[in-house]
Amino acid sequence: MLLHTTVPLSRAWNSWSDRPAEMVFLPLGVRITPILYSSRSRTTSEIAPRSNTVRLGRHSIDASHIDLETDHSGTTLGFSATKSDPFTVRGQWQGLKTGEWGLRFWVTIAISAEGGETVTFDAEKGVALVKVGTRFVAIATADAPVQVTGHETIAALRADFEANGYFHLASRSNAAPVLALRFNLEMMRRGAYCAAVADSASLAIEKAIAGLAANRPEHMPPAHTAVYEGALDAMRDVVAWNTVWDETNARPYTAVTRIWNLGKFAVWYNDQTFAALLAGVFDADLARENMAVALAGATPQGNIACIVTSNDAWVDRSQAPHGALIAWQLYQRTGESSILKASYDALARNQRWWRTHRDPDGAGLVSCGTSDVGEGLYKGTAFAARNETGMDNSATHDEAAYEPATRSLSTFDLGLNCALALDAEMLSKMAAVLGYQADADEFAGAAAQSRKLISEELWDGTRKIFANRQRKGGFVRSLSPTSFYPLLCGAATADQAEHLLRHLKDENTFAGAFGLPNATRDDPAFADNVYWRGRIWPNVNFMVWLGLRRYGHFAEARALARQSYDLFMKSWRTGRIAAENYNAVTGEAMDQGDTDPFYIWAALLPMMAVGEICDFDPWRGWTITNSGDDVSMGPMLTPAGSATVTIRDGRLTLALNGADFLRTRMRGQLSDMVVEKGHVSFRMSAAEPVEGTIELPTVGSNALVVTEGEDGAVVCNQLVNREITVPASSGPLAPRFTVVFSPISAGSDGRQVLTP
Repeated sequence: MLLHTTVPLSRAWNSWSDRPAEMVFLPLGVRITPILYSSRSRTTSEIAPRSNTVRLGRHSIDASHIDLETDHSGTTLGFSATKSDPFTVRGQWQGLKTGEWGLRFWVTIAISAEGGETVTFDAEKGVALVKVGTRFVAIATADAPVQVTGHETIAALRADFEANGYFHLASRSNAAPVLALRFNLEMMRRGAYCAAVADSASLAIEKAIAGLAANRPEHMPPAHTAVYEGALDAMRDVVAWNTVWDETNARPYTAVTRIWNLGKFAVWYNDQTFAALLAGVFDADLARENMAVALAGATPQGNIACIVTSNDAWVDRSQAPHGALIAWQLYQRTGESSILKASYDALARNQRWWRTHRDPDGAGLVSCGTSDVGEGLYKGTAFAARNETGMDNSATHDEAAYEPATRSLSTFDLGLNCALALDAEMLSKMAAVLGYQADADEFAGAAAQSRKLISEELWDGTRKIFANRQRKGGFVRSLSPTSFYPLLCGAATADQAEHLLRHLKDENTFAGAFGLPNATRDDPAFADNVYWRGRIWPNVNFMVWLGLRRYGHFAEARALARQSYDLFMKSWRTGRIAAENYNAVTGEAMDQGDTDPFYIWAALLPMMAVGEICDFDPWRGWTITNSGDDVSMGPMLTPAGSATVTIRDGRLTLALNGADFLRTRMRGQLSDMVVEKGHVSFRMSAAEPVEGTIELPTVGSNALVVTEGEDGAVVCNQLVNREITVPASSGPLAPRFTVVFSPISAGSDGRQVLTP
């Protein structure tokens, strides 16, 4: 049921169902459902993307603003909703293009409650009212409905229209489980309703009428302008629209897509962790909810199930272990160790499971497999084993044979091994924060051993690239962007990394106007253009981008971020499409049928662009980059609160919770930023070896600046004019600055000391 009493109040009214124009007040299970009827086609629409044309527009995380457009039988309408407070929602519609006489096209606002409570209509007041428990919901409309009809269900309302048309009067009623307020586009081309919740009928009616008259402006300020314009907005919209209510498990979660029909719910382990990462940019609670959903697939055997749906559970296999990376980045962004604590046990068990269940020869490297547990579809087949990489039909699997005796593929999978190494590294960091030193040492050792074996065993010295390899033989021919994953996990030597950069720029393999293809351009599989055979995948681009940044190849990372942003915006600006994958030649999203048009991880493409300005890097911490290009971006979640980054005429400003906190004209990158009560610290890597200043406008005059130079020397000085002077530097190690805000007083020996 769409009913839950403990959802955060700010999200109580939201687009929780698979009908995105439907607003649901989750604590009471009350629905406001637009239904369209065309006399021309004698069909109805409930504005559901699985069966109707819908362009999902803007959507704030808390649903304080929502808008979309839909087409039905040649008529186009826009719908929007805004909230003035957590208990009141105002919706409206507007006819944008007519495909028939407006008198024959009907917009119906259907009101119902999950418990089947009767909805009544007061013709004198022009208000519908439903009582759920002791609470009331009133719905007022800008114009009186042409007629009001009553039905048992939404399906019955649709059937009434489709069987009897709009002239039918027999279903008129002022009280029913589903009350339909009917309007047409001739008389009400533009209309509105307001729904208000209160603890008395009269107060609910008063609030609904007042909210209707308030006519809150439709404008929603952009979150991201100038360079990489719209990237942060797109991330927000993809996350918010895909956040729905899982009726089976009574939980909110950000689905991989609200469009696919895969049962009542569907959770892929990796996809769900990416949903958590993306949600964390805006809302820590939503990030936690998504991480909990991802880890709910943990099995008694130790692995986290590859996929769990209302129809099936693939407990015999897992997916590439990226969970610890996501948990660590969420910790960096929120500063809350509770996120690490909640995730740690499941992630640690999963890491150990991989090493004990997917290394049949004891080589220290893992292969894909399918264990003899559960009843999942494809269990015990080569395809099931491939599922563990997530790259189901990749050409890198073409030479991999399934071995029934070991229940695994015959190859060491490069991507899996790199993911496992990185997962161990991140688990070591998590364990250290949580005080589990023995675990920290164990996982650090496991990560180091994996990196060594990847570098030595999975490097093809002939082709000078990393590749999958037969456990008892040579390298497979086909390559994918996982060849660059050793950068992500830190396995590549400096020489190997240089060779990888050459491959990255080779237009015969990975380079091109749109990158990175998941089969090299000279591979026969590239021409297939089907799923993992030749197409571009956002999650893969994101991982390669992280790896390039880890190795300090910022120019190459920036180029990949720009390419990925341009690829995403090509379909987003024109059709609001956020695709699961893309054509590597044309950049088109929907050129073939194996692509979902609103997939959660598509938002990783604009996330890379956002990260080029403000990011939480697993190795460099909180980073902010001043490239000199104008930008305004925010709000975003940080450990110091809500942040906005602005660059105007070369001056970067970081605002925290609405107040300017840091300003500088220095080009370059601030990294390892820590902002806590009483102090702030960061490194400054200047783009040019010239002296500059960083201003901290909110810091008091008696603050102390501690500077750790390139040579390790530490110097303490008083902060002057609220500015830090950054000396000219061209060394590899950026100086660290720590500013302590605590009052300073004279000690017994006359020296200045900090007071607690």
